[in-house]
Amino acid sequence: MHPVLFKVGSFTVYTYGFCIAIGALLGFLYMYWQGKKQYGLTFDQSNNLFILLILGGVVGGKLFMLFEDPSLYLSQPKRLFSGSGFVFYGSLLTAIPIMLWYFKKIKVPVLGMLDVMAAVTCIVHGFGRIGCFMAGCCYGLPTDSFLSVVFTNPVCQAEPLHTPLYPTQLVEAIFIFSILALLVMLKNRKQFDGQLFLIYLMVYAVGRGILEMFRGDIDRGFLIENILSNSQFISLIVISAALYFYIRLNRNKKIITR
Repeated sequence: MHPVLFKVGSFTVYTYGFCIAIGALLGFLYMYWQGKKQYGLTFDQSNNLFILLILGGVVGGKLFMLFEDPSLYLSQPKRLFSGSGFVFYGSLLTAIPIMLWYFKKIKVPVLGMLDVMAAVTCIVHGFGRIGCFMAGCCYGLPTDSFLSVVFTNPVCQAEPLHTPLYPTQLVEAIFIFSILALLVMLKNRKQFDGQLFLIYLMVYAVGRGILEMFRGDIDRGFLIENILSNSQFISLIVISAALYFYIRLNRNKKIITR
């Protein structure tokens, strides 16, 4: 759509990277604000955590690309770091153990901070999907629907160009920001710590599983060809695990309040 934001001589600013940067900045500010307000998190603690999450997210997002085409990336490992994007689930599943370890290390309520991080993830991810739309990656299938977009810029990753496609990137961005609004609305109504994070995981995984059916970038990989994509398989695992912990934490809460 508009992959290059602007150029100054040989220096190029890509819209995707710019959107990620904006999302990261806003996510950090929200994390620091809510972390300090609720649990006394210091600026240094917030900053260290965010650096760890960025590093972990980049590594995890790249490594999970191996599932898309193992033979390609194993034979040409440099392609993993050639600006070919990220796998969101790879970043998320890498970030979770980092957060669990760090929150325990600095001795703040782990489950409570995970609730804060659910909103942070939505902020970063939502802006990231807007960046995907601008870059043309994560594009949808061809469609005759009035809800379609046409990519014409030859730099875009969308295929085919000049063809109406489902705007899966924008749909997902709207969906993610809707989850963020839900989390903010439930913030003062939650029944137990960790509830918001688990709700985020389940709701996003369900929506992502459905959205995968409209994706046109089939090179992202399938566990069962054209039936179950890698992301849909991961979504099923995430839903199952989150539901298990939701029931467990909710049950423990009821025992404690008796």
